[in-house]
Amino acid sequence: MKKLALISVSDKAKIAELAKGLKSNNYDIIATGNTAKVIRDAGIDVTEVSDITGFSEIYNGRVKTLHPIIIGGILLRKDNALDKQEAGENNINPIDVVCVNLYPFVNVTNKSDVDLTTAIENIDIGGPCLIRAAAKNYKYVSILSSPKQYDLFLEELNRGEVSEKTRKKLAVAAFSHTADYDTHIANYFENRFNLEPTDLRLSFPLSNKLRYGENPHQSANIYGSFFEYFKVLHGKELSYNNIFDLVSALEVVEELGNNSCSIIKHSNPAGAAIGKNLLDAYEKALRCDPVSAFGGIVAFTETVDEALAYRLNEIFLEVICAPEFTDDALAILKKKKNRRLLKQLKPINGEKLLVKSIPGGIILQDPDNVDLIEENFFVATNIKPGEKELKDLYFAWKVAKHTKSNAIVFAKDSATLGIGAGQMSRLDSAKIAIMKAKEHGLDLNNSAVASDAFFPFADGLLELIKCGATSVIQPGGSVRDQEVIDAANKNNVSMVFTGIRHFKH
Repeated sequence: MKKLALISVSDKAKIAELAKGLKSNNYDIIATGNTAKVIRDAGIDVTEVSDITGFSEIYNGRVKTLHPIIIGGILLRKDNALDKQEAGENNINPIDVVCVNLYPFVNVTNKSDVDLTTAIENIDIGGPCLIRAAAKNYKYVSILSSPKQYDLFLEELNRGEVSEKTRKKLAVAAFSHTADYDTHIANYFENRFNLEPTDLRLSFPLSNKLRYGENPHQSANIYGSFFEYFKVLHGKELSYNNIFDLVSALEVVEELGNNSCSIIKHSNPAGAAIGKNLLDAYEKALRCDPVSAFGGIVAFTETVDEALAYRLNEIFLEVICAPEFTDDALAILKKKKNRRLLKQLKPINGEKLLVKSIPGGIILQDPDNVDLIEENFFVATNIKPGEKELKDLYFAWKVAKHTKSNAIVFAKDSATLGIGAGQMSRLDSAKIAIMKAKEHGLDLNNSAVASDAFFPFADGLLELIKCGATSVIQPGGSVRDQEVIDAANKNNVSMVFTGIRHFKH
């Protein structure tokens, strides 16, 4: 029997090289219209599918490969006597290699202005059928679904035979390819038609294998396009914990805006500030907790220059991330061999899904992108905060949003002074924030304080007032709100209710 290879590809990269390799191994090649033209133009003999089936392409190419002679050739089991008999009776030859990739539905629909007709015309029908048929019959057929597979396939073919182990790998990759394709199609139409989701369909390719996860005894991988957001400029491989802290650092500075800096340790801010420039912002953020900043992750909103680089080199920092670094700054920062330097290529705040695993499934939620809502924002006390206090309240509120609950954040002059995070009691968070500020010699008099959720009792508020806070921002909504308001009024403190809670777990 002839050795046949079927080629029908949307992405024609490296297809001439593959065809030459197949020809040199005595394969006859059959292909569909445009693919056949590319192969023929490369000087390689090729037979069009329509010449094999005796049936021309119809509907402007919508139907071309769905024919028993093609599908039967792919699904033929060579060790099955009945299959061989029926193949002979119907003039079907086995197809040993199938090379198919699909219409670029994902790329086309990623364009915001794509119309529905164009999207529909980029849904491949015959391609997935051919791919799945070949993958199903992996015992006899090699299925190539990506140009990335061609070189290794040809290397093995040139050694004499493609192993069953390789065919199994190719089959799994093929099923994964069609599953990903269908996931994108279903998600697109669900969104396009504004339908309520009935299933969660996620498909992310393996990006990187990490050395380990949160701890050395845990394995971990990155899936998806994380590194489309960053360019690694220097340093050793990012760890699992580096990545989580990096995301936390960027969430803070993207929230704060221009000339801001955040220093993160274990996913919580050790310090954050907005400055006259980045060096000023870093100095103010570092002052909040210089001990915890050691080994931390630092993010900036603008270009890191030489003066800032010298200051950054004074302590050990795991990761420094910014949209740009000057050449002089890079030369200085690269003196620390293992420290990671990352260039941020695009904002991270456009992500739409937050996913956490639970036994038997996952929890999915929208990101916490809500800002202060003007109609819910009101001053609950007799004293109103001044313009400067409001600015610091708003700053503290933004930092508290990115601090693990229960969260208390002291701030003044657009810089954090003390942060209490992740405690079971809000009162304990307040005490820790005060302790941290005192430990580092920071003056809490006339400071603004944010609490991520309401004060259930007045005791937490009284702790803040005792150490010098003059203005507080919190959601409100407790059954004891009046008790808390009365305590603020009695101590001549202003308090703003936002109507918004920012728990972070």
